[in-house]
Amino acid sequence: MDNMKDKKILIVDDEPDIRVMIERFLRKEGFFRIYTAGDCSSALAAIGASKPDIAILDVMLPDGDGFSLLSSIRTMSTLPVLFLSARGEDEDRLLGLGLGADDYIVKPFLPRELLLRLTAILKRVYASPVNNRLTSFRLGDSVIDLDSAVVRWDQAELPLTAKEHAILTKLYENRDRIVTTDALCQAAWGDDSYGYENSLMVHIRRIREKVEQDPSGPIHLLTVRGLGYKLVTKENP
Repeated sequence: MDNMKDKKILIVDDEPDIRVMIERFLRKEGFFRIYTAGDCSSALAAIGASKPDIAILDVMLPDGDGFSLLSSIRTMSTLPVLFLSARGEDEDRLLGLGLGADDYIVKPFLPRELLLRLTAILKRVYASPVNNRLTSFRLGDSVIDLDSAVVRWDQAELPLTAKEHAILTKLYENRDRIVTTDALCQAAWGDDSYGYENSLMVHIRRIREKVEQDPSGPIHLLTVRGLGYKLVTKENP
């Protein structure tokens, strides 16, 4: 994990006390490349100038909200995002995850929980693979490049978020076989995967929108009711 301590972290929150608290805690834990912003416009400027490796976003901001901010971020960067919010409703959490966030923490939170979730994301996104398992493969007219974390359609490239990448990697490792919901949650959220089934469904829908010709009638990423999902890579006879 030590090689993760040099990653750039952007903290976006309109409450100065929270920004200071998070920054002090992360610096105490060894992170030192930390940037802060109190609103959407400052956050976008910081992303353009500093190119952070991960962002911690508050949902309620003075000049917008974290959801619209994330949509703007995705036009310029695929950096992983962790939401902080006083709004703990399932609809808000699923909206954030559906927009491509990697995790969602409800205020008030324990700094140690924030650290654990932050480092889990950094490991999944930036840790070097232990072997050369990642590859690229074709699904119909699309090419999924796991090495570069993109889906290619002709000249278009659709970036994969960290969670989408983890889920697709697990499915590809077990291609043409059923992968249980529990196994996919474990791959995406690690040991703290219990209760993420609804979030997994959101990410599966987002993946289908990127890899399927008709996301509403998928032929490659199939639901196996009561069990999990299957990635069909074999060509039909």
